[in-house]
Amino acid sequence: MDEVHFQQHGSRCRMWVPPEVKDPVLLHAWTHKTIGYWGAVRLRDGKLVYRREEGTFEGPTCAAFLGQFYRASTRSPRRVVVISDNASYHHSRCHKEWRAERAKRFELSFLPAASPDLNPIERVWKLTRRRAVHNQYFPTLHSIAEAVESTFDDWAGPNETLRRLCAIH
Repeated sequence: MDEVHFQQHGSRCRMWVPPEVKDPVLLHAWTHKTIGYWGAVRLRDGKLVYRREEGTFEGPTCAAFLGQFYRASTRSPRRVVVISDNASYHHSRCHKEWRAERAKRFELSFLPAASPDLNPIERVWKLTRRRAVHNQYFPTLHSIAEAVESTFDDWAGPNETLRRLCAIH
């Protein structure tokens, strides 16, 4: 489980330019506007569970996403262990009691500080950027949300790509 921001100005990862073009131009929306998402992948089937965050990432919004992920993940009798980074809102007191009540079936396991490479969802964010936002111009924040959510919706059901991408060996 983790959160991510996608910036309206997009990004470049690869660019092919004909040799006769000496000064290539790639349009960007020069803004600091971003859109945020909570996300988690069920490792047993690769299903992505996500939620757009309109405000800031904080304890109550984390609690709302944890509830959503709990409902999506505990339909079978299996125990769910959620891997999360050490962001303060993941430890928030506002959902501490809720986590304690569900700890036998739904546990948060926290990664060491400053170790984002250990969190499998980071690979999903990287793939999403590559598939949805690299080398594209987004004139509005809504247009980037459509592109990102279209990619997320492709992964809303059981998905072998994400299951393998996030597999812990």
